[in-house]
Formats: sequence, C-alpha cells, structure tokens
Amino acid sequence: MVPFGGWDMPLNYSAGTLAEHQACRDDAVVFDVSHLGTLRVTGPDAFDALQAAFTNDLQRIEPGRAQYTHLLDPDDASVLDDIIVWWVDTERFDVMPNASNTDRVAAALAEGSHRPEMADVTATRAVLAVQGPEARAKLAAASPEAAAVERFRVGEAEIAGVTCLVAGTGYTGEDGVEIAVPAADAGNVWQAVVDTGITPAGLGARDTLRLEAGLPLHGNELGPGITTAQAGLMWVVRPEKGDFRGKAALAAEVARGIPRRLHGLVVDGRRPPRGGQSVLLDGEPIGEISSGNFSPVREQGIALAFLDRALADGTAVTIDVRGSQVDAQVQRPPFVD
Repeated sequence: MVPFGGWDMPLNYSAGTLAEHQACRDDAVVFDVSHLGTLRVTGPDAFDALQAAFTNDLQRIEPGRAQYTHLLDPDDASVLDDIIVWWVDTERFDVMPNASNTDRVAAALAEGSHRPEMADVTATRAVLAVQGPEARAKLAAASPEAAAVERFRVGEAEIAGVTCLVAGTGYTGEDGVEIAVPAADAGNVWQAVVDTGITPAGLGARDTLRLEAGLPLHGNELGPGITTAQAGLMWVVRPEKGDFRGKAALAAEVARGIPRRLHGLVVDGRRPPRGGQSVLLDGEPIGEISSGNFSPVREQGIALAFLDRALADGTAVTIDVRGSQVDAQVQRPPFVD
C-alpha cells in the first residue's frame, strides 16, 4: 500500500507488478481506482455549465455515453485536470476528476453564469476498473449486463445483487469497463469480480500499462505550464461549440507557435528512462522526459518526453541517464498495439 492523492492505494497484490501487467495484456485484471473523484452535477443548468467549463463538446454525444475532456487555466491554458464525464441521464452528469482535483473542478463549474447542483459523492462509492482482452468474457459470469456496456457507453448493471453504474472506459489501452459501486457493497462486488478468475492489479501495473498505451498522466504530461496543444491532445478541444474556459489563451498559444511537443521514445536496451532526464539531439539538449519506465511487453525502456521541436519517427536521440548517454529513437505512441 502506498499514499496517492490523499488515499492509501495498492501498489501491487501478491502476483507483483510485472505479472499483473502481463495479466492485463493477455487476460483480465481488476483495479481499485476509488481515488478518482466523482462530482455529481445535476439540474437544468448542468449541461451548459459543463459546456462553458470544459474543452470538449457534449453535443457530440448524448445521455448514456461518456466523454474525455480538459479543464484549462483561463490565463495560460494549462491543463488543470483531464476528466471523464459520464452522462447518466438528461440532467445528471458524473464528472470524474483526478485524485486531488475535485474541489478545483467544482470551483470552475461554479464560477460561470450557470448554476448547476453539485455534490461530491466520492466517499459514497468505490470504482473498480476491469480491463484486458478477456475482461468482458470473464465479467459476464458475474454480470452479463456489466460486460455488455460498450466502449464509452454508460449504463446500470447488477453485480452480486448490487446495482452499479458501469462505463466502457479505462486507462490501460485494453478493452474493459469501470464500475461505480456503493461504498458499503464494494467488498462484495470486488469478490464477485475476482471469483470469475479476474486478477487483482495495483497502481504499479496501471502506470506501466498506461505508459505503453501512450496515455497522459496528470502531473507528468498534463498540469501547470502544460497545455493541451503541447500534449498533442487538441482533438479534445472543440472551439466551434462556442466560448469555454481557457479558449482564448489556448488559441493565442497556437497562434504564437507551440513551444514544445510531447513525443514517444524507445530505448535501445532494457534500461528504464525516468522523468526529468534530459533528451539530446546531436549532443544538444532539446527537452526532458515526463514519464519513463521499462515496458514488460517490449522488454525495453520507453518514455514520453517534451521536446522543443517536432521530430519524425525513427530520429535518433540520446537520454542522459545519471551521466551516461543511452541511445533511443523517436516513436509515436502507443508503444504497444
């Protein structure tokens, strides 16, 4: 168990991080991700409040679906949080911020002209993420309804006699679902999932899985001083929908020229790069790593790095790993298909 965002969270279970990682790539695992926040936004102003606060456009989806989006700083367009919105029904949205950002997201939603009803319901539920190529097949033994919730859809399902809210979302690059469970029933639902043969997995595997998938982590690839454009995620920005928080600041950065861009790097060998290490091109520093680790599937080091220029796939660079130069090549994520 380790501290994470104000929570005590499992780093790994008895199998260990490498085995849990491989179980997700080959079979199915379940993560406890209850540290994610849930801000329930309801009422006739809920839709307009979310539209004014976040970058993506809810008009592109409908009730019963989920959407990935960003909350920007209005002054410099930094990504204050990246969020999944579960649109449960017409006037109810379950907004899922990162571990410690729920209050920040609530404040942003409250600052506009719209006045939705908001409740932080994080403490009332647990969230279990069932992920992997066999996730749906195995979960169906406990709940056919939960296993049938399609990618980026949202629906109710009964598991172990408990009514849960299920979304076809995740953070591993694999197929699967995330299940919001009433907190008092979380242990029973967890056991029902594990009894199907799904392997428990902790934060260690979750991080290596998301890195292989090239997914950003808030505080590393998103956060203060890092914009959606720098992170290469402009597909979550829909300026045509109208005004939203940070829109002008982001447009101004794009007009000036994006000062750095996120790239993927693959190391020649097993040595894992780490965040903060310098990346060099022809001996000159051009940026630094934001996240790095050993890829269990590729059996080599991989990294995400912010570089001050756009480089083509295959470009040779070096990484300064504690004073020694490690060869690497640029590769567009994901690192594992």
